[in-house]
Amino acid sequence: MKRETHTIDASGKILGRFATEIAVLLRGKNKPDFIPNKDMGDFVVVKNINKIEVTGKKLEKKIYYHHSGYLGGLKETPLKKLFEKDPGEVLKRAVFGMLPKNKLRAKQIKRLKFE
Repeated sequence: MKRETHTIDASGKILGRFATEIAVLLRGKNKPDFIPNKDMGDFVVVKNINKIEVTGKKLEKKIYYHHSGYLGGLKETPLKKLFEKDPGEVLKRAVFGMLPKNKLRAKQIKRLKFE
């Protein structure tokens, strides 16, 4: 199996639709010999990540949650704040949620790179 490298320009693309394209490439679903239980995806390099678009009022209303495990340990991070700090993290979280919830997900998300 040979892994290819796909370089994609993110400028002007919508976050969710762009994340689905990346998830397909990371899983290898675009290949004719795709097998769900094998890790046969390609590398994906994303350029101009800060020019990605978010539709609707998600920029103000969407909130990412994280719990520390302790009582009262729920942390909230608005999408706008996270996007200003690290736009790559926003795309990475969107793609991460679209990958299968099994042991392959950790390997597949490591092949996503940003320039």
